[in-house]
Order: sequence, then structure tokens, then C-alpha cells
Amino acid sequence: MQTATFGGGCFWCTEAVFQTLNGVSQVTSGYMGGELKHPTYMEICNGDTGHAEVVQITFDENVISFAELLLIFFKTHNPTTLNRQGNDMGTQYRSVIFFENAEQHEQAKKIIEDLTNENVFDKPIVTEILPAMEFYEAEDYHQNYFSDNQEKPYCAFVIQPKLNKFVKDFKDKIRPELLE
Repeated sequence: MQTATFGGGCFWCTEAVFQTLNGVSQVTSGYMGGELKHPTYMEICNGDTGHAEVVQITFDENVISFAELLLIFFKTHNPTTLNRQGNDMGTQYRSVIFFENAEQHEQAKKIIEDLTNENVFDKPIVTEILPAMEFYEAEDYHQNYFSDNQEKPYCAFVIQPKLNKFVKDFKDKIRPELLE
């Protein structure tokens, strides 16, 4: 099993996408990239701790590759807005890839280069690529947020439409039991 850590805005949305994937065994919401030890959600909400809201993904490279996870990451958030995703603003919502090794670092640089050369986005990609740092697991109420709170307005009006589009675009990557 391998690990990937991505920040693509609100971790509730990012977590919901990656939890559906075949080959992903665990997705944990948390914080990475700052100096403060053991930050809380309330501390990082100010945007001054340096942490990003991230998901740490445990995956089986024999089922889904890091390159495929990167593509999904880039196709399910806006990597061209600095410190912002939709209405969520602040450095904690930045687009960032925290690489675990040289191979992940190279793959992250390559996909940004490829997406740029293919003009996939109408603005430059601002996603940071940084070495993995200490990961701090978010509070329990942030874990499995969409699964546990589907009736809440944010889930219905923000996360569910994102998941619907994701399913349409990546149906072949989704765990079969979720498509029934």
C-alpha cells in the first residue's frame, strides 16, 4: 500500500471523491503544511498556521496508480485559483500535492506540465508541489463527512453535484458496489 496526500480545497469534498475509488482502502481528512504542532480545525480556519486541509489516501498501486489519482485530483477541483475553492478562501484551501518520494514528485511535475501544454485550464495551474510533512488527522466529525451527513445543505448542494460529475467522468474507476 502507498500513500498520497492532496489538498484541493475543503477536505469534505475531496474525501468524498477519493472514497469512491477502486483500490483506495482509506481516506483520512487532516492538516499538513504548517508549523503549528497538532493544529485544530478552529486554529487552521484563520488561515495563518500554514496548514492546508488535505486528504491522506492509502491506495493499492496494483489497482490504481498515483498518476491516476493525480488526474482525478486535477479534474475534481480548480487548480488555477490561489488559496481558494469556490466560496472557500484562505491558504488552508490551497491546491497542493505533498509528495512522499522522488517518483511522486516527478509525476506531479509531469502532470502539471502535460495539463498546461494541453491547455486543459484557461488559467495557469497554481498547485504547490511540496515534500510530505507531518500529517495531523482532523477531528472525528470531519471524517467520512459526506457519508455521515448527506442530508446537510452543504452535502446536497456542493458535494453531491461534484460527485455526480465525477461518477460520469470516471465511472470505470469507481468501486462497483457504489454503482448499483
